[in-house]
Amino acid sequence: MADTPAPKPQLSDAIFDLVLQVPSSQEQALEQPAQRAHAISRTAARNASLIASSLSLPPGFLGWLTVLPELVGVWKLQAQMVSDIAAVYGKQKTLGREQMLYCLFKHVSAQLFRDVVVRVGERVVVQQTSLKILQSVAQQVGIKLTKTIISKSAARFVPLLGAVGVGAYAYFDTLQVAKTAVALFEQDLIIEEKSL
Repeated sequence: MADTPAPKPQLSDAIFDLVLQVPSSQEQALEQPAQRAHAISRTAARNASLIASSLSLPPGFLGWLTVLPELVGVWKLQAQMVSDIAAVYGKQKTLGREQMLYCLFKHVSAQLFRDVVVRVGERVVVQQTSLKILQSVAQQVGIKLTKTIISKSAARFVPLLGAVGVGAYAYFDTLQVAKTAVALFEQDLIIEEKSL
């Protein structure tokens, strides 16, 4: 069990690397984007469930070796989904690292993003941040996720049942990310450069 906390720096690095490169999208802006955003999110949720459940099949120690690849695979899929949802709402050109980090991990801890994304009436103000601040937020998210992974690690020791549980979690997690993205991109976004 002494090896259990080891994923924390790797998780933080994976999160930071993920948001540094916002994926492009082939989706087009639509006048009524909600239905297409819903379809994108359902497809992404099914694919995330498949990735997560497949990679969580190995039991015991082998299962631990698949945790980081599973998470990164699901996050990349979710990042593409966020990019596609931004595109159908016509916000892909202004999609930045801050919005990506917010959409992917707000449900982990909304408190971490209180200074990055602020709702002001009908608008959302997104504060551009330095790489150092992004890295700090990624580290804090990594710490919270490590605690979650440790608490749910028992599922990895029950191969088939655990895979179903991990797949279901990835499915609903992806829908939560989509919900956050839709709520963000439905609003008027104001991008402000933060003075440090």
